Amino acid sequence: MSKDIRSYDAVAVSAKSTVVAEYVPDTERDISYQSEAQLENEFIAQLQAQAYEYADIRTEDQLIANLRTQLEKLNNVVFSDNEWHDFFTAKIASANDTITDKTTRIQEDYIQLLRREDGSTKNIRLIDKDNIHNNRLQVINQYGVEPGESGARYANRYDVTVLVNGLPLVHIELKRRGVPLRQAFNQIQRYQEDSFSSGSGLFDYVQIFVISNGTSTKYYSNTTRQAHLDESGRKDKKSFVFTSYWADATNRPIEDLIAFAKTFFAKHSLLNVLTRYCIYTENRQLMVMRPYQIVATERILNRILVSSNNRKLGTINAGGYIWHTTGSGKTLTSFKTAQLASRVPGVEKVLFVVDRKDLDYQTIREYDRFEKGAANGNKSTAVLKRQLEDPNVKIIVTTIQKLATFVKSNRGHAIYSGHVVLIFDECHRSQFGDMHAAIKKAFKKYNLFGFTGTPIFAENAGSSGHPGLRTTEQAFGDKLHTYTIVDAITDKNVLPFRIDYINTIETGDVVDKQVRAIDTERVLLAHERLSLVVDYILEHFDQKTKRNSVYMVDGRRKRGFNALFATASIDAAKRYYEVFKEKQAGLPEAQRLKVGIIYSFGVNEDSPDGIIEEEIFSPELLGARDRDFLEMAIADYNAMYATNFNTSSGGFQDYYVDMSRKLKERDIDLVIVVNMFLTGFDAPTLNTLFVDKNLRSHGLIQAFSRTNRILNSVKAYGNVVSFRNLDAETTAAISLFGNKDAGGIVVLKPYAEYFDEYAQKVADLRAMYPLGEPIVGEENQKEFIKLYGAILRLRNILTAFDDFGADEMLSPRDQQDYQSRYMDIYDEWKPSAEAEREDIRQDVIFEIELIKQVEINVDYILMLVEKRREERGDGQDKEIRAEISRAIDSSPSLRNKKDLIEQFVDSVSLDASVQDEWQAYVEAKKEEELARIIAEERLKDEQTRRFMQASFRNGEVRETGTAVVEILPAVSMFARGGKRGEQKSRVLEKLKTFFARFSGLGAGE
Repeated sequence: MSKDIRSYDAVAVSAKSTVVAEYVPDTERDISYQSEAQLENEFIAQLQAQAYEYADIRTEDQLIANLRTQLEKLNNVVFSDNEWHDFFTAKIASANDTITDKTTRIQEDYIQLLRREDGSTKNIRLIDKDNIHNNRLQVINQYGVEPGESGARYANRYDVTVLVNGLPLVHIELKRRGVPLRQAFNQIQRYQEDSFSSGSGLFDYVQIFVISNGTSTKYYSNTTRQAHLDESGRKDKKSFVFTSYWADATNRPIEDLIAFAKTFFAKHSLLNVLTRYCIYTENRQLMVMRPYQIVATERILNRILVSSNNRKLGTINAGGYIWHTTGSGKTLTSFKTAQLASRVPGVEKVLFVVDRKDLDYQTIREYDRFEKGAANGNKSTAVLKRQLEDPNVKIIVTTIQKLATFVKSNRGHAIYSGHVVLIFDECHRSQFGDMHAAIKKAFKKYNLFGFTGTPIFAENAGSSGHPGLRTTEQAFGDKLHTYTIVDAITDKNVLPFRIDYINTIETGDVVDKQVRAIDTERVLLAHERLSLVVDYILEHFDQKTKRNSVYMVDGRRKRGFNALFATASIDAAKRYYEVFKEKQAGLPEAQRLKVGIIYSFGVNEDSPDGIIEEEIFSPELLGARDRDFLEMAIADYNAMYATNFNTSSGGFQDYYVDMSRKLKERDIDLVIVVNMFLTGFDAPTLNTLFVDKNLRSHGLIQAFSRTNRILNSVKAYGNVVSFRNLDAETTAAISLFGNKDAGGIVVLKPYAEYFDEYAQKVADLRAMYPLGEPIVGEENQKEFIKLYGAILRLRNILTAFDDFGADEMLSPRDQQDYQSRYMDIYDEWKPSAEAEREDIRQDVIFEIELIKQVEINVDYILMLVEKRREERGDGQDKEIRAEISRAIDSSPSLRNKKDLIEQFVDSVSLDASVQDEWQAYVEAKKEEELARIIAEERLKDEQTRRFMQASFRNGEVRETGTAVVEILPAVSMFARGGKRGEQKSRVLEKLKTFFARFSGLGAGE
């Protein structure tokens, strides 16, 4: 091994904490060159120093034999050969098991039943979650799989794997220092496609992947997912943007591989992560908690235990608050906290308290996604009372209003004397009043905790409300952990903001202190100004929301993002809605934005201390004119979506829920609001906030944060377009909730800095790779890919700046030609099914998702076909025909369909509808090619057609499970198993090619 591990500095680790308290980096660095093999040896030596056993295992037979030995030790049992064969083939490596089945086995069904030869039974644990140090950890390296070996497509050799009781649960892929980390990620992607499922498929048990180039190290779960399309039109289930850094409790990233090994791979840390801090959701996704989430959870659990032992229950010293910035996953953290707190001895109930009705609904839905039925909602105080009296109900989600009503109506109830843990979500000022005091007075043995993204400090507390409960600390106690917006952006867990200030008033500064507020609002609501604002939004909406980009939401293809428009008052919202209707009245339906509006009764529409006051779900409290207008707007919505909502209390709540779903699924373009949706609402497809409203402090960060959820590589930042000058307020809010130097992290750089870099790179592109000249040699091609990828990333940011349109240096034709080259190299480097060689595309980062921003779709091609038909005979049609070919060549998703499209272009008739002819042509070709595959492989006709219908519906060809096996022809019971596996691989390859060829070919897709 390359270095004596004893020379590393000690790291301060609490014996019980999963996350190291404070990481002290090594001050002595080895400056000599380190190969990948040396890095691997150093890493393994570190694990051995931490009491991992090194096992020399290189083949599947050795892996299975070791698994048997380890399970025998864990369970204090000796398998007979027959028992082991039956247990292994039925309970561990069934031929029909999927990755999901194996993940379920580790996360939920980790105790399996062994039937002994004498007829008795015994429970066999695959992993011990009750006493984690009973589990044995081993490390192996360079495990090999050969091509054709039980379904493996290529030869692969895996770097390092950690075995837990003999099962490979953590896999580490290494690259030498200086190599992009994403290459290790791409390598694992290839293993998952090529060989993890081969043989007995034991590597499908991997729960956590770790990738490192020595300098930088990240981890992610086996189902890190993002529904976007890869270049062939299939759903790509894993995305590099959702990989995570490990860190210490102060949020300092621990990136160096050896430091990562000392902390993340400390035996108690790794086993805690695997057994306590993974969440396996209802839709069968595995989520691994991030370090700051684990710290928050453990600090709350520790406070519960310490306060119980020290008789502090019922005091402020028994509680505290967690400051985790908006968008950092507070709901997931609170769920795991509630789940683990409910298991603490002596705790009778965990109450998760939200401050309004929609969060009640939203939290139950989220909790149900994490674990069905884990939490109990309640529609009335009577239901809450029954739940509090039911010993089987451990976790309850309720609103503060219902809880306060229960307290008022049930004086002296037995629950007040029980040990109750109260967790408040978004614990801002709406919970700092009389209800809060009454609840604390009623309960005698409680722990009270709050989660917030924007705490109330003395600086932003205001002067209203309960005098002893004006700050978060006064209401809940000590701050237990902090994870600010700066931490989240640095870790790439949320996006930075890009802010435009648009001046719509030419005559003076209406916010001059000499002008009374009422006159200011009168000027701001002038019809001429509102008209200018709406003109700006309509003109720039496609640019700001990137309407040309394509991605998937829940298996459905979407174009671009959507937006909220925050207005200052109900009056302003109504006027804006009317102007939008007026401006869009003459437009064809396809060109109109789908605009909605929602508001309800609010006590203060613009709070003087920056808090966004919640609007009450009681439209009946609105004035007659406001309610009539809302009824009219809901009628417009009903006409647009064939729904049937109204302003009755229940009808309005249903309207809110439906509109929130449409925002999340990007089925509505723009929603005009006063305060609704500006706090606590999470929609990753939303990327833009238009603002004509005074925001500051807490409310400003909350509102801006609606835009900065991570979705894909196209969504690089949250857009804020403000029609009021909020520059000073933004700086102050970022300083308060980040730090005084946070501005350069939270807000993107000025336009000129990005453009200067872009201009230099475009100049380099033209000089080094002029159009019309070939790019010769692999190294030159790699440099071209890196340069053009950098241009794509810069362009992705620049396109949201209004100035960029006039400054663009690449013409549309040049962009098409360079993209064609880019895609030519991508396809050239793609290994064929026959070639037994590595996919060298892993050596560079291809920005296919960014290429798709300027994607040419079928509608554009059909428009050109229509144009060509009209121009026939006047010499223009040849140029249009060439334009069609160029467009196809530059498109990632149409290149593999080129022969189909060009054959159609050359055969289209002179009079029929191009759209109708295209649909008929595609259906005929689809039938012809599928029938050919069925005949060539002798597949079962009906089952194959059903299988492909499901594939197009789901957006992918599923390679695991029984469905694909059922389409294969029957085989003799004496046939060799290998032949069956070879045919399955061959059939899947053909069906995936067929799927890629015909997906996305419908008009409008």
